[in-house]
Order: sequence, then structure tokens, then C-alpha cells
Amino acid sequence: MKRGLIKFPVCALLMTLLLLANLSFMKLLAQPSGGPYGPVETNYTMPLISGSIYFVSPDGKEEYSGEVFEMPTTIEAAIAKSKTGDMIVLRGGTYRTGNLRFNQGITLQPYKNEKPVLKGTYIARGWKKISDGFWVTSWPHLFPGEPEDWWRRDREEQRTPLHRFHDDMVFVDGRFLQSAGSAEEVDTNTFYIDYDNKLVYIGINPANRLVEITAFNVAIHRVYKDYNGIPSDSIGPVIRGIEFTQYADTAILIEGTYPEGLRDEHEYGNDVTGTVLENCEISYCSRIGAYLMGDSLTVRNCKVSNTSTEGIYLVGVSDAILERNVFMRNNIEHLTGYFPAAVKIFNQCYRVTCRDNLVTDLPNSNGIWYDVGNVDGVFINNWLENVGNARTEKYSVFQYMSGFFFEISKGALCAGNIFLNCDNGSFVLNSCDVEFYQNTYINSKAAFGRTDRNPANDYFGWHSATGPGVDERDGHVFMNNLIVRDDKLYAPLLEVSQSPVLCDTLHTLQFRKMDHNVYVKQTKKDSNAMIVWSTVNEDSCLYMFDSPTELNEMYPAFSAHDMYFDHYEQTVFQDAETKNFRLSDDFPGLRAAGKLPQKISKILGRETGTDGYVGAYPLLKKE
Repeated sequence: MKRGLIKFPVCALLMTLLLLANLSFMKLLAQPSGGPYGPVETNYTMPLISGSIYFVSPDGKEEYSGEVFEMPTTIEAAIAKSKTGDMIVLRGGTYRTGNLRFNQGITLQPYKNEKPVLKGTYIARGWKKISDGFWVTSWPHLFPGEPEDWWRRDREEQRTPLHRFHDDMVFVDGRFLQSAGSAEEVDTNTFYIDYDNKLVYIGINPANRLVEITAFNVAIHRVYKDYNGIPSDSIGPVIRGIEFTQYADTAILIEGTYPEGLRDEHEYGNDVTGTVLENCEISYCSRIGAYLMGDSLTVRNCKVSNTSTEGIYLVGVSDAILERNVFMRNNIEHLTGYFPAAVKIFNQCYRVTCRDNLVTDLPNSNGIWYDVGNVDGVFINNWLENVGNARTEKYSVFQYMSGFFFEISKGALCAGNIFLNCDNGSFVLNSCDVEFYQNTYINSKAAFGRTDRNPANDYFGWHSATGPGVDERDGHVFMNNLIVRDDKLYAPLLEVSQSPVLCDTLHTLQFRKMDHNVYVKQTKKDSNAMIVWSTVNEDSCLYMFDSPTELNEMYPAFSAHDMYFDHYEQTVFQDAETKNFRLSDDFPGLRAAGKLPQKISKILGRETGTDGYVGAYPLLKKE
């Protein structure tokens, strides 16, 4: 018996060490890493801090100071008195609360490994049965809303009824119900609100069920000006290990100066700096999961899902990083004309890095979208899957959802990413100097485009003034990328387009470099061109290439070393069924690879002088 007790842990330890060593080796070589993405189980300790520690719990007493572990106060009381350097430690359980405003650099985290959940709903009671399948209750906490003034009502209202812009949400046993436009439309999956009489109607029997209705529009609100007579310390909050759910607008709001018009980056972003969201979960917000302003912010190992217009919304920030997060299921209300994105990086953000994130399950939303005046973005080692749902024979690059969208902006590096089953894996629009290296596209198109959008004709006024001019939307690089498609996607592998109005006036090519890419069609019947390319002095403004060889014949500086495999029936990947997208050892496209530039090697963590490779995964060295 004693021998068994000793021997088993030793064997188990050896096996564990071998497994960890193997995983570490694979992660060292992998782009993307494969996770873990999202919140990581953590046992939080009490770090040394300069301020006070306040303990709170769902049943805490407001009259308690919270400085004694056994006598926790309420989260509302703790927030109200916390100052710079203080920490609020949350016991596990559900806090039905919101509108927690402050302007100090404080920390919020769980006690050890407990699970605090902040909910923006109250439990709805007092239901009355009106008729079979129809119940009603009165509700004082309502959030009527309307679309933004830029929304094209004449074009979109048939697809998005106005009641979808109210911010109220209803949940039955945790299940989200969609809004209905009238009492007659209510069924088991919808609710209706009579705002004049403050009544909520549902079509499912509430007896013995948990029915929750929104009562708060925001959970955490970091104010950037004086609040309650206290000046802001300009330090962002650190929030770890907390779940936020069921808010009528936004779970986390970090305020700052909004850059209106073209501005110097030093004129904004310094009101609140250094915000950290780590190991948090945000879900079911009627508009935005987290609206974040201020430089040097970090969003790490968070899961953001089931939001409406945006999951994470960065505005006017510099030197931010989003890494190892999960972003999924945005635009759950199916809004149209609202430019949804799981992550939107908006309005003159500088040097924002998105690294090693999982972006998935977004049939009605873009993935990560850099939009309006962003500069020097970095998008590396991300896994983007199932973005969009357009799988028809009629395709338009402007109608599709995109995994990585870079618009009206200057300079980005996109490298080491997997784009799997996305409408557009990537789409660069009206931008300049975007470089693509070492990406793998599977049933996902790579798209580039430019239009005549400029400050004189821009529907959004000054937006296009923050990006390159119409004649400056070029300088892109596309090297060492792999694009593979089968019959699941009816589209070209690469699309390079421009507005017809530009064809006679704008003759510069959109690319600076384009070579060493591999294109594979594993289709049985396909009449689509491989590349759709905007040209000059053509009636249609587009030219269809059936191979990179044809492209090279027209533009000898491009695609000299590209390879194309049409109706290819052999194995491309190590094991596509298990999503092991390393290239098969005998795939002939390996020969197309070009040498990695030093800056690409550095940002991907490769040794300088490393042999080039095609796609997101470097080749494994054979012993």
C-alpha cells in the first residue's frame, strides 16, 4: 500500500511534466497559441497596496466600514468612499447593482477564488395572467431609447424595427428574450413594453421561473472630471475576476475627452490612464460591453459575449493591448445599419495591439474593426472563426462581415492570424500601409478597397479627414500568406477593388509588395476568378485573374513567386478536421515561402534569419 501511494504521484508527476513540456514547445512555435483564452481560474491574494482594503458581499451592511473581513459592507458604500490606491475585495455571489460612479484609481477583485457577479437586473414579481400564453407586470425601471441620428431610417427600418433601440432586456431562467413591437407579437421568445403605462408583457408562464428585467444601465462608471467634490486622479481602475451581466446599456464605462475632428494624439487620452480588465466576463449588455477611453489600457483574458452594437469599444486611446480574450456573439438583437463589431477601435487610436485573441461565432457582426484615424495598429496571432454568414453566389465585399477590418486609417501589421470560415477574413478599406505576413485564410477572403470618400462627401463629416487622402490609399504589403477555399465559400480568394469613379483618375496600385503567397482551391466545380482586381481604364473597373501568373504578366513586380493549386485534391494541412492548420510536410506550396523581414521575425517571436514559411504556422524542425 505504501509503495502504491509513493509510486503513483511520481508517475503522474512525470507524465504531467512531459505534457507541459510538449504544450510549451507547441505554444512556442504556434501562431496563434491555442489559448487559454478568456478568464483563467485564479486564487487572488491580498497584495501590498498604499491604501485601504474594503471587503464587500451581496448581504453586506452599509453601516459596516468593510475594513474587517467578518463585517463586510455593501459595494455601493465601498465605492463611495474609496480613494486612490484603495482595493475593494468582493465575496462571491450576485450583486444586483449599478451606477457605481467614482473618479479614483482603485482596484476591484474577488476574495480568493470566489465568483462575484454584478447584475443589472432585478427579479420581476407580481405577474398577472391576461390570457392563455400572456402575462403582465408593472415595472418602474425602464430605458426607452432611439437610434443615433446618423442611422438611415429610410433604408433600415424594414429590417430593424424601432423598438429594437430601446435598451430594456428581459430574461427567463437566464434566457434572453427579443423585443416585440406590440402585445400581439409576443410569444415564448419575446417581450413587449408599454412605456406609457410601465407594463411588461411576456408569453411564457413565469410561475416557478426566474424572470429578470433590467434595472440599471451601467455597472461601473469611471468619471474623468470632479465627482462629489473630489478631483479625478487620472488613474484608471484595475478590475479582475468579476462577471458583469444584464445591463441596459454598458457594463463598464471609462470616460475621457472625445477627439472631435482631426487631433494631435497628445490632446486626448490622458484623462484616465492605465485601466486594466483581467479575467472578467461581460455579457448581455443592451448596447456595449465595455466602453473604454484613456491611454495605456489592458484587456486580458476576458470573455465578452452576447452584446449588441459592440463588445469592447475603444475610443481615442494609445498604447493599448488586448490579448488572450474571447469575443463572441455580438449584435444579438440583429440591428442593421449600425456597423456592429465585437471589438471596435475607433477615432484616432494609436498603437493598439490585438494579440492572441479568439474571435468567433459572429454571424451578424464584424470581428475586430479599426475605424477612423487609427495609426500603427498591430494585429497578430489571433484566431478568427465564423464571422458573418454570407454564403451565397452573389457577393459584395461591402456587404460581408469581416474578421479583421481596417478602415480610414494609417499603418497596421497583420501577421500570424488564422481566418476560418469568415465572409472577409480581412478587409482594408480607404487606408494605407497595411502589411500582411504569415496569415492563413480558410474559406475566408482577403479584401482591399478604396473609394472616393473624402471630407467633402463624407456622410459622417470629418471622419475621412483623419485617414489618408483618396490618392494616398496604397502602400499595402501581402507576403507569405496562404488562402485555401472549398465549396463552402463562393467568392474569389483575393479581391482588390476601387470605386468606378476612380478608375480614370487614380492610377496608382494599392500594393507596394505582393509575393510568395499560396492560393488553393479545393473545389469540384467553380467558375469564379481566383483574383478580382481593380484596374485603370476598364469599363467595369475590375479585371478577373484565374491565376497569380496572369497577375504577374500584367504587373511583373507582383506575384513572381506565388503558387496556385486549382481543384487540388491532396492534403494541405496536418489535420484540418481537428483544426491543426500546420502545413502538411508534402504540400508543394511550401516552396513558395520568402524570407521573413527582421521586423516580422521580431514581432512574431522568431529568430532573426529564420527560414520563411507560408501561412500562420512555422515549420517544425525535423531531427
